[in-house]
Amino acid sequence: MQLYHHPYSLDSQKVRMALEEKGIDYTSYHVNPLTGKNMNVDFFRMNPSAELPVFQNGAHVIYRAIDIIQYLDRLAVHLSGEIAPVNTEVHQWMQKVDAWNPKMFTLTHTPVKYRAFVSKFIRRVLIARMAEAPDLASMYHVKLREAYETEDKVKDPETMKESEEELSKLLDDIEAQLSKTKYLAGDEFSPADSMFVPILARITLLDLDEEYISSRPKILEYYILVKHRPSYKIAIGKYFNGWKKYRTLFKTSFFLCVRTLFRKVLSLILYCTSFRPRILGHYTLVKLLPSYKVASGKYFSICNKYWTLKDLAPEIWLAIAQLN
Repeated sequence: MQLYHHPYSLDSQKVRMALEEKGIDYTSYHVNPLTGKNMNVDFFRMNPSAELPVFQNGAHVIYRAIDIIQYLDRLAVHLSGEIAPVNTEVHQWMQKVDAWNPKMFTLTHTPVKYRAFVSKFIRRVLIARMAEAPDLASMYHVKLREAYETEDKVKDPETMKESEEELSKLLDDIEAQLSKTKYLAGDEFSPADSMFVPILARITLLDLDEEYISSRPKILEYYILVKHRPSYKIAIGKYFNGWKKYRTLFKTSFFLCVRTLFRKVLSLILYCTSFRPRILGHYTLVKLLPSYKVASGKYFSICNKYWTLKDLAPEIWLAIAQLN
């Protein structure tokens, strides 16, 4: 069994928590959206939605988080050899949690300039893939149209209002439920909880705890409780708990700055050696001058480019915003 996922993906977190809770062994594959890997031709043939996660068990390939978790539930029952009673309450809560769209909420709480960066990045990747695989052009075109539609939606103030109201309604319902039970569907942790906990983690990542979590005492108590579960620590806490959130962002930033730097250097070298061989030698000498180090090298050396956060922030947001 293989799971294609990414730590920033909310839906990936849901499935990983369910896998850990069931104790099911699987092979983990990170698909990095920062390099457009989720839209690569090979991955797109397997998963035309280009969204994460994707679960594969032999010939079975499943895309949606709720479908994967329900499949895992049936698989765990089959492996145990026991006949588990059907819990309609768990299923109802799973459906209710799944009905809320985290992507629109995340995008509408992302600064406008970063949203524009995300949209432009996605469109560029899709257009490049259409040229690379003409036989998949029609499916890539569907994703391109979706990207434009999403861009139009997030510009509408009503979209943000609607998303916030839907989340508040969901959290109010869960607050009422948790006043009666320890977990969402009773006193035992269930797949419904695996679906819901990553939403709280996303709210925390967006620094909206005060508005949506702290103001609801039962949810806050529940959130503190589930953070101690091994499944949470593996799927979410490993990447985002406390200072680890900054470590995760730092590693992402460092990767991006090195990639960007090498891309610029390579482009410059190719240009200089192909058309202006003397410029290469001149540029090498100029970099040794104190004036260059103060004016340019200070900001674009490998060690210091990370600190130019205004250049890296859009790509960090990309990792958060384009994933469900």
